[in-house]
Amino acid sequence: MKKLTVLAAAAMLAALPATGVSAAGDLTFATGGSSGTYYAFGSVLAGEVSSDTDTKVTAVESNGSADNVDQVDAGDADIAFCQSDVMAYAHDGINLFEGDPIDSFSTVAALYQEQVQIITTNPDIKTVADLKGKNVSIGASGSGVYFNAIDLLNAYGLTEEDINPTYESFADSADSLKDGKIDAAFITAGAPTTAVTDLGTAKDVYLVSIDDEHMKTLLEECPYYTENTISADTYGLDEDVKTVAVGAVVIASNDVAEDDIYNFVSAVFENTDAIETAHAKGAELDLDYAASITSVPYHAGAAKYFEEKGLTVETE
Repeated sequence: MKKLTVLAAAAMLAALPATGVSAAGDLTFATGGSSGTYYAFGSVLAGEVSSDTDTKVTAVESNGSADNVDQVDAGDADIAFCQSDVMAYAHDGINLFEGDPIDSFSTVAALYQEQVQIITTNPDIKTVADLKGKNVSIGASGSGVYFNAIDLLNAYGLTEEDINPTYESFADSADSLKDGKIDAAFITAGAPTTAVTDLGTAKDVYLVSIDDEHMKTLLEECPYYTENTISADTYGLDEDVKTVAVGAVVIASNDVAEDDIYNFVSAVFENTDAIETAHAKGAELDLDYAASITSVPYHAGAAKYFEEKGLTVETE
């Protein structure tokens, strides 16, 4: 099957008839950087909802999970992508939201798993331990990626001080790897990730696996991760890669109308075939997984749709 560009996918979805609940909302959807999965997949979802319902959704670039929570809280975005660990940090007021809990948002749906990917162009870097003393991008300071990187380093007895850290976006990390400015980069995103596939057209790309011993340590210390495997054919690697993942979740301001969030969820899960045709992540859409978040209550509009499907979720 040929892959569609985001623009082509959006054009295709725009041709579909509107069949959803009537609502007049115009929603701003904060996603992520243009080289990440959030923006590409978010653009497809925005096109689907806009074409299938009277709720119009516009996907916009952002700096990712932490920024998205702040945008929703400030009223600059209505809905947003967020890592499941970061939304829990925000709701509970811990880590990058230490002492400042945010309760202005709710869960819409968990859509797919995001792998913590350790990318390098150096075949001699085979384990996390090999990052000691290396130049490593660990995401924007205070971002979800940053905390993922720290968690994985800590599982191997390393700290931020044991590497030469840089704090770069996915696209900037890929450029730095391409130019030889850094040795490795942490990227938390659904695989395949655009920044990584683009890098692979210019350099040989390798992913670092987590071994069983350190995987056990990591999962015991950080239970919000789940073990995950990136198959070799994802990036044309020699073998599968063992890593961990967090959930890619859509959140919404509590002020967004119930009908608009119902429209969003129903348009997504009633049109999974069209979405899968437009983006590979559509294959991972699953109702049970969508309703599996327990750290942050669900928006009433999402709960209404899930209840129609026989699923009960917690609301405020």
